[in-house]
Amino acid sequence: MITVSNVSLRYGDRKLFEDVNIKFTPGNCYGLIGANGAGKSTFLKILSGEIEAQTGNVSMGPDERLAVLKQDHFEYEEHEVLNTVIMGHSRLYKVMQEKDAIYMKADFTDEDGMRAAELEGEFAELNGWEAESEAAILLKGLGITEELHTKKMADLTGSEKVKVLLAQALFGKPDVLLLDEPTNHLDLAAIQWLEDFLINFENTVIVVSHDRHFLNKVCTHIADLDFSKIQIYVGNYDFWYESSQLATKMAQDQNRKKEEKIKELQAFIQRFSANASKSKQATSRKKLLDKISLDDIKPSSRKYPYVAFSPEREIGNDLLRVEGISKTIDGVKVLDQVSFTMNKDDKIALVGLNEMAKSALFDILSGEMEPDSGTFKWGITTSQSYFPKDNSEFFNGEERTLVDWLRQFSPNDQSESFLRGFLGRMLFSGEEVNKKPSVLSGGEKVRCMLSKMMLSGANVLILDEPTNHLDLESITALNNGLINFKGSLLFSSHDHQFVETIANRIIDIQDDGSIIDKLMTYDEYLEFKKSM
Repeated sequence: MITVSNVSLRYGDRKLFEDVNIKFTPGNCYGLIGANGAGKSTFLKILSGEIEAQTGNVSMGPDERLAVLKQDHFEYEEHEVLNTVIMGHSRLYKVMQEKDAIYMKADFTDEDGMRAAELEGEFAELNGWEAESEAAILLKGLGITEELHTKKMADLTGSEKVKVLLAQALFGKPDVLLLDEPTNHLDLAAIQWLEDFLINFENTVIVVSHDRHFLNKVCTHIADLDFSKIQIYVGNYDFWYESSQLATKMAQDQNRKKEEKIKELQAFIQRFSANASKSKQATSRKKLLDKISLDDIKPSSRKYPYVAFSPEREIGNDLLRVEGISKTIDGVKVLDQVSFTMNKDDKIALVGLNEMAKSALFDILSGEMEPDSGTFKWGITTSQSYFPKDNSEFFNGEERTLVDWLRQFSPNDQSESFLRGFLGRMLFSGEEVNKKPSVLSGGEKVRCMLSKMMLSGANVLILDEPTNHLDLESITALNNGLINFKGSLLFSSHDHQFVETIANRIIDIQDDGSIIDKLMTYDEYLEFKKSM
């Protein structure tokens, strides 16, 4: 258990937290959510002791151990992979080092023998005899093969280092586990393994993540950072989102009878109460949900951008024909004889481990890159708008205001008031519309690119990782906008829920550049792959 009492933190005039009082209890996984800049990572650092709050304190039970997912991927460069994992339990690792140093002595004394006996006793109490095998199991589960276990961290790739640091945090069954964006840089298999690990983890977990599918799978509670407070809600992310939207709707419609609101809330809770993310806690969680009253659910201060794509014309049946496209980049064939026909109403997700292959196909179909061989042809009724993974060329050196930047993509030379209103709906309010595009954050640039696409009126959208850099609110808004889009889509994303809820067809680019093309949802495709 970890207890937060009267914790407050300010940076100048900016108030991040004020008098936060929470208990995070064993057996629960808490998803810490909040708008970008609200202070989620800062709060985790307060919990871990890396940052000191201005008021209040954080306490844990006696002899309880806290583990944190380290963010410095180069901290352990000279250490072997297996030892790096064991370092997650600092006391055990110190005992191992001291014990080994004593046994290495040439002049072993009686005093050394007594100290070694003490260390051996503590080593056994800390489950030291199982340390290497436990570390190896964690590494294997995350996809770090056995031949890498004795290599130095410096010899690993970036994604492999992330997995080792995650194994380090999970090692030794910590009493409290703090994870900041643990799914970043993980492949699908590693994410699924981590989900299963956390579902079965019996102690306290507090996690920050932009991956809604992950939050829905592992979280029993949501810790909502809003209004400088943190409110705990029973349920996963979808439950929190739907309930907060319901509360906002109710607050905006004060004329409705309270009895009707209560009936709507009860029906909503009944629908969600069966969706327990941990089966062993399903019964207790349902009891908690059943006790929720109207006053327990509060409207959120979150702001969601308005994302809606409106095609100017309907697509005919002849949409896109791709025949025998091949492409080699830096000596590696990333696309090999790729052929498919895109049909009306297709929403195709490109999946696969080779990011370069997906981006290459998008670039080719949008005219940004030439294939080595093969052809493609868009139907005469189609108009395309492209969201590239790297959008820097649209912003580098731009000294115009955002209004003037957006005006160049407005087909009807819209008025300044229209463009200001449009930017306002994309969360650029007041004087923010006079910002220079070159100084925007990653998330702001993505919102600008989406604005450009919305103004295009295109009936075919091509999007390469549009969820990168976005916060949960913007991802949710984009997700809903693409679900409602009446045209056709080609897109890629690492967001499981984004792909599952939008795509009706999956094209999986294999390591050899060939494709598997299936008319099914993402979850159906994952089940299909298991049976292959």
